[in-house]
Amino acid sequence: MGYTRIPLCFQCHTANRCHCKVVGPTIGFLAFVVTAAVEWPVGAVVYLFRHTKGRRIMAQPAHVVYPKVARAFPI
Repeated sequence: MGYTRIPLCFQCHTANRCHCKVVGPTIGFLAFVVTAAVEWPVGAVVYLFRHTKGRRIMAQPAHVVYPKVARAFPI
């Protein structure tokens, strides 16, 4: 019988009392995966014609989506 594991991400030594965040980084990771599944193929197609724009599109999940979502949750 197999068990499905939910990905948990920890960010320690933050400003909160217990010095660890779990909810924000975990939801940020899930948002990263969803946006990356859409934006990486689109970025790869755009990269064929405009290299800089394609790289920016492919980097957006890591540089924009994950940090914004992870910071939105204080715990």
